Amino acid sequence: MSDWVSDNIDKAEGLARKGLCDRCLGRMFGKEETGMTNETRGIMLRDALRESGNDIAADDLCPLCGNIFDLLPRFAETVAESVSSVESDNFLVGTRVDPLIAKMEKDLVAEFGLEHSEAIKSELNREIGKLAGPMIDRPVEFESPQVVACIDTRFADVEMDIKPLFIAGRYNKYSREIPQTKWPCRECKGKGCPRCNNTGKMYSTSVQEIIGDIALEMAEGKEHFFHGMGREDIDARMIGDGRPFVLEISNPVKRQIDLDELEKRANQSELAGYSSLHFVERETVRKYKGADPDKTYRARVKAEGKVNKQELIDVALTFKDVCIDQRTPTRVEHRRADLVRKRVIRWVEAEQIDDYTFDLTLETEAGTYVKEFVSGDGGRSMPNFSDSLGIQCVVSELDVLAIKYTERE
Repeated sequence: MSDWVSDNIDKAEGLARKGLCDRCLGRMFGKEETGMTNETRGIMLRDALRESGNDIAADDLCPLCGNIFDLLPRFAETVAESVSSVESDNFLVGTRVDPLIAKMEKDLVAEFGLEHSEAIKSELNREIGKLAGPMIDRPVEFESPQVVACIDTRFADVEMDIKPLFIAGRYNKYSREIPQTKWPCRECKGKGCPRCNNTGKMYSTSVQEIIGDIALEMAEGKEHFFHGMGREDIDARMIGDGRPFVLEISNPVKRQIDLDELEKRANQSELAGYSSLHFVERETVRKYKGADPDKTYRARVKAEGKVNKQELIDVALTFKDVCIDQRTPTRVEHRRADLVRKRVIRWVEAEQIDDYTFDLTLETEAGTYVKEFVSGDGGRSMPNFSDSLGIQCVVSELDVLAIKYTERE
């Protein structure tokens, strides 16, 4: 008789007298010995009891599991059918058991002081996975599965938890009339009303929707989400190499979509452009959201008075690694905390267009409000370009020229 069997023979007798099947009896000691199934453990315990004069047979219907393990082939087929309906490199099986079974098991563990038992849910996961694996022909993945098939053992129904698809790249925004992301109508909150022509949106499309709707169709997903490395104002263009972003597709039936085709189709739009598309993991979203790269802008500026060319150039040169205090701009204070933020203007270059118009090219720390740096925003941004020039100025057009970020960051 094995040591673990002899050490637990008294507890095993009490459990056996409750009518447990071999699997459930063995599972009560499932972590005592490796290299065998719970059913084998149960048989060993029952044989040991018989040798000691206690021939205790299992009930025809196990009072704990209700002979649920007889349904393993059915569960495995249902899981295999569900997992095979979607594309994935791997899978994992999960189960939902009857709460009454879980409670009864917990009570038995407490009653007999079982320190090395295994939960029925764990055994079901493992045994269903072993049977379903050959039918699916994909490896099981415990750490980060692309598909989790959770079977409700009460009804043999499967609920699929499909890992989202993440596609990174860079986008350019050529239009000054579309936002980065889908913008629900302020009046109807997306339900549809006369103000939005029953579209539920403030704007007809967005950088997100142009590529997201196509990717959603290709992946046969449920919904798309857009994670940009910051965002530009609606009336600002994003040119140059573009802004890094991650497009997330939830519940994709197809994972191996053709990114070249996606890029080609999305770039048929004249409003935005997309490049360098590639698959990434969820971690990239966190990395992009946490990045704070410097940015280079070009601002077309209108002045209220005539501008002297040399004075313009001289003022621009004074803003070299200058720290400014920016209170939350009046245009966004309704949706952002009223705080004073310190930002650095790295450098500024100026080019006069006419007596009242000039361009500023400038590099700034992440989070700088460029329009307010130029205008002063009624004293909320100090120092500012208008005060330094001695003429009130306002940005009429703004372009983001560069996001200073490389993937190795």
